[in-house]
Amino acid sequence: MGNIDNHSFLDFAYQLYRTMKTNEISLVYEGEVTQDITKTFTSLTERNLAKSEESNAVQRKVFNVMVECLQNISKHADSMGGEDGEERRGIVMVSKGDDSYNIITGNIIKNSKVPGLTENLEQVNSLDKKGLSELYKNQMRDGKLSDKGGAGLGLIDIAKKTGSTLGYQFKELNEEVSFFILTSTIKRSK
Repeated sequence: MGNIDNHSFLDFAYQLYRTMKTNEISLVYEGEVTQDITKTFTSLTERNLAKSEESNAVQRKVFNVMVECLQNISKHADSMGGEDGEERRGIVMVSKGDDSYNIITGNIIKNSKVPGLTENLEQVNSLDKKGLSELYKNQMRDGKLSDKGGAGLGLIDIAKKTGSTLGYQFKELNEEVSFFILTSTIKRSK
């Protein structure tokens, strides 16, 4: 029995490794997202990028978007049980393709928040750089900040920094919560 479990875990580990190599995923973290984790993960990303021959501008964008994505999880992630006191967990991946970097984050979100978040994402994706700057200024001026410190400001900021539309999906887990996946793409300089 122990050998079968061990063997299936090894298969899983190898499949994960192969998937990561195929998709050029260089960093993965799953767990509670705290200030310390954010610092550690961003410093690993920074070191990883410094080893690459990527331009400083691209490195800065990847780093800044990474910080924003981690802060979004730490501020807005919900728990599986719906208890407010529970830790804010998420998954973060950085992958490097031929012409871009992808920062993929995932976290639990209450189903009641999905429509509002979808509306925010659609609005952000419909705007150009100038429109995003205007929206950001309006949100700041009007003070439409939620109790968690954002009115989509993080999403606006990510879209401004990447210059790309934000990819997103929701996978309903049960009547209470869904899994929210956000993909931020940063073009690599040629």
